[in-house]
Amino acid sequence: MLPKPPPRESSLGFLYLPPYRVQGLSVAGEATCIQIPELDLCFDMGSCPRAALASNFVALSHGHMDHVGGLAYYCSQRRFQGMGDGTIVCDARIESDVRTMLEGFQALERQVTPFNLVPLQEDEVFKLKNNVSLKGFHTEHTAPSMGYSIIEHRTKLKPEYTDFPQEKLRELKNRGEEITRNLEVPLISYLGDTAAGSHLLRDDVLKSKIIITECTFFDPGHRGRANIGKHLHAADIAEWLRVAECDAMVLVHVSRRTHLGEARAQLTEGLREEDIGRVHFLMDHRTNRMRYEQQLAEAEAAHVKV
Repeated sequence: MLPKPPPRESSLGFLYLPPYRVQGLSVAGEATCIQIPELDLCFDMGSCPRAALASNFVALSHGHMDHVGGLAYYCSQRRFQGMGDGTIVCDARIESDVRTMLEGFQALERQVTPFNLVPLQEDEVFKLKNNVSLKGFHTEHTAPSMGYSIIEHRTKLKPEYTDFPQEKLRELKNRGEEITRNLEVPLISYLGDTAAGSHLLRDDVLKSKIIITECTFFDPGHRGRANIGKHLHAADIAEWLRVAECDAMVLVHVSRRTHLGEARAQLTEGLREEDIGRVHFLMDHRTNRMRYEQQLAEAEAAHVKV
C-alpha cells in the first residue's frame, strides 16, 4: 500500500473588519501570528507566514515558543529579501531573553542579522505612525505577559468654540489660545495568552473597536483547566462581552483538539442575543469566507446603485 501524502498546511485565517484586516494563524500550543496590514503590525510571531514579512513591527505578548518561534526567521528573511530591519516591541521583563535568543541565532549562523528591540514598561507607548501608538499593559499568564492597545491620537475643537466662525478661531489661535483638546481613541486591543483579570476591564480595552483575544477552553467542565494554565474560558468571554464596547471580538488560540462548530455552540449558549454577531473565530475558514463573500456582494450592490 502506498503511503499517504502529508496533510496540507492550514491556510491563514482572514477577517475584514472595516477598515482593518485581521489575518494570520493561531492554534493553541502550535503557533500564533496575527497581522494587521493597515497598521504595519503583527502581534506575536510563533511562526512566520510569508505575508507577515511585510509588517515592519512585531509586538510580542510573551516568550512561549508558540508565540516567538518564528521571530528569528522573520528578522533573517526581511534582511535576505532587502525589506529592512524588523522592529520588535516586547515586555521589558523579557527584553534580555529575547535579545539573547536572537543573538544566539546570529552566532549559530555566523552572520549578523540586525533587528531593533524596543522594551515597554506597563502603560508605556511606542509610536507606530504620527497619530497612532501602541500601548503595553501587563496581563496574567504562566510567564511574564503583555497585552497591547492601539491608540489613535486626535484633536478636537473644544465644545465652547464649536459655534465660532473660522476667522474668530484663527484669531484666538494666533493669540495663543488653546482651542482644541487631545483625544485618545482605542482602535484595537490584543490580549495574548491570559487569565481573566482587571486588565480585561481597562478603559482602552473596553472601548476598542476590535478586541483580539485568546479563548482556549469551551467545555463547561474545563474551567479548572483554564485557571491552571491561566487561559480564558468561553464563560469569561460571555461575561466580558456584557461590558466591552467593541464592534467585533476575534477569538484566537483555539486548540486543534477543539471542534470549531462545538466551540461556537458552547460559547453561544452563554451569550446574549445581541452579542452573538460580534464574536468571530479567526480560524473558522468556512464561516469567514461566507462572511467575506457577503461583504463583496454588498459592496458590489452599493457600487451599482451609485
